[in-house]
Order: sequence, then C-alpha cells, then structure tokens
Amino acid sequence: MMLALRPNCECCDRDLPPESPLALICTYECTWCRDCAETKLGMTCPNCQGNLVPRPIRPPAMLAKHPASTERKHRPERCA
Repeated sequence: MMLALRPNCECCDRDLPPESPLALICTYECTWCRDCAETKLGMTCPNCQGNLVPRPIRPPAMLAKHPASTERKHRPERCA
C-alpha cells in the first residue's frame, strides 16, 4: 500500500505538495506542516497522540505511476 501523500496541513490548510520537505505525518498519515507541528502540536498528532515524522518524498517517476492524493482534510479545531 502506498502513502496517500495528502495535499495539505490539517491544521492551517497550507498546501503541501508531494515534494515538500515541510510535511510531517503520523502513523495514520495525518498530515501537518512543520510550523503547526512544532508551534501548535508539540510534534504529537492530536488525532492519535502518535509522534510526527518527516513525510517521505516519492521520486518523480514513481509519483507519475502512483500520484499523490487530492483529498484535503482541514480540521483546525484539532489544533487549538
């Protein structure tokens, strides 16, 4: 199964394209930008309480074969 590579931060809705080094994920692929993860979330996913780690960057050839998700999740209430 491939990572979804979700397109945005669930907290601030910032765009996080597949090649972004600013994207962080938890074990369930909840996706956050580095700024929100560090300043609002304490590097812990508010959905599962798991740690946040850098999201891998899929190589371009594989991204063409297995595109990133276009499904946006925006839940700013989780970042209060």
